[in-house]
Amino acid sequence: MPERSHSTIRQPGRVQADLALLSVSIIWGSAFVAQRIAAPNSSPFIFNGLRFLLAALVLVPVVGVRTHRNHNRLHFNRASWSGLAVAGLLLACGAAFQQAGLRYTTAGNAGFITGLYVVIIPIIQAVVLKQSIRLPIWIAALLAVIGLFFLSTGVQFSLKIGDALELAGALFWALHVIWIGRQARLIDGLRLATGQYLVCGIISLGLGLIIEPGQIFNNLQTGWAILYTGIISVGLGYTLQIYGQKTAPPADAAILLSLEAVFAAIFGWYFLNEAMSAIQIYGCAVMLTGMLLAQASNLVKRT
Repeated sequence: MPERSHSTIRQPGRVQADLALLSVSIIWGSAFVAQRIAAPNSSPFIFNGLRFLLAALVLVPVVGVRTHRNHNRLHFNRASWSGLAVAGLLLACGAAFQQAGLRYTTAGNAGFITGLYVVIIPIIQAVVLKQSIRLPIWIAALLAVIGLFFLSTGVQFSLKIGDALELAGALFWALHVIWIGRQARLIDGLRLATGQYLVCGIISLGLGLIIEPGQIFNNLQTGWAILYTGIISVGLGYTLQIYGQKTAPPADAAILLSLEAVFAAIFGWYFLNEAMSAIQIYGCAVMLTGMLLAQASNLVKRT
């Protein structure tokens, strides 16, 4: 799930930055395949708990090295701890809905529906935070709804349970991004990421052991998926995102990161034989148009 933050990483050139962000989209898109394979035989909570704790462990040494090099100490006040706790809780909710939804829907569907958070964010900002919303955002939201209808139902009047769970997850991803945007001003980005992954992992694993204790062995059988999504998707993906967004223009980042949904569909088709009908492909195109329009509107507003 994309998080915008800043780091002291050496600035790359624009081409290298764009390639890094493209790699992030490919990695995150491929992660939907690993999650889809693991979903039927694993607990969403235990699976997420293990992979986010693993991601936190991967990033802890990086935080330690940076802290030592910069001669900094970890300064956290009560507000910082509260910010990390809320970020981790929102992340746990979004990840739980996403992983549960993957039991009943395809990797491609999950990727595109998750991407709707870029449309949901400005709507939340308008409705909850009372910020003005531009006409292109409403158009983007309408396109996203139309595209979701075609993708999820194939013009049949029913919404699949898996797609509904992914949509609920997209809502929490949107809330998470909004919250992270506020906390990033108070907490170093890498420390914020590590802390929220740790909180998310503890919450998820704790709930899993309480609700589905017998699923722990099933999750161990999908250890490769936990390793891939924890180390590669979260750990490496986040690092490359910081590296890329340090230099890449906002327009480049918005377009390249939105391609996560496209790569999820491609990988789902190639590795899982997830075929789409013509109307579903059309729905994906309409949704992608809405997602890009929402990002474009935000870019125009910044300028």
